[in-house]
Amino acid sequence: MAIQLCEVSKSFDGKPVLVNLSHSFPDGGISCVLGPSGCGKTTLLRILMGLLEPDSGRILGLPGRCSAVFQEDRLIEHASALANVRIALKRDFPAGRIAEALSAVGLADAMAQPVRELSGGMKRRVAIVRALLSDAPLLLMDEPFRGLDRATRERVIRFSRPLMAGRTAIVVTHDPEEPAMLGGSVYEINAPSA
Repeated sequence: MAIQLCEVSKSFDGKPVLVNLSHSFPDGGISCVLGPSGCGKTTLLRILMGLLEPDSGRILGLPGRCSAVFQEDRLIEHASALANVRIALKRDFPAGRIAEALSAVGLADAMAQPVRELSGGMKRRVAIVRALLSDAPLLLMDEPFRGLDRATRERVIRFSRPLMAGRTAIVVTHDPEEPAMLGGSVYEINAPSA
């Protein structure tokens, strides 16, 4: 079932961020949300996650569960990369599959290290793997590939695409190349008029 935004609005301290937003995100498709800074892309994701309530409007078709990549990595700093991924998965999820996924994004030699010892780009890849290995039907990603060099970004996107297939994925990005790299459609949000 498609996710339908119906006249969704949100303001903070009287300042409108989203104004009467209506759009349909296709079921099982990858949608890339683009727009200038401050136009409400992250606010939209937070509403879809249930972390914020819209001031008005409705959202139809949201599944009961989602997995997310936030702008911040939100990792447990003292735990290993492997443990950070495992914590978001079902208890019987095979550890070997987690190790394969971390290796696929270039973390074979780092998966046992505490994430506090990893670089920013390495932490980002742990957060991406954690979200992708979840079996949630909705995947919400807020600038997931930010901070990755071009070769690493291409490697991570190659890894991501098969795991996104068949799921509804909504990806916020500032990079106009990423929709084509992901095989996704584009939804542009404009900043509200002053």
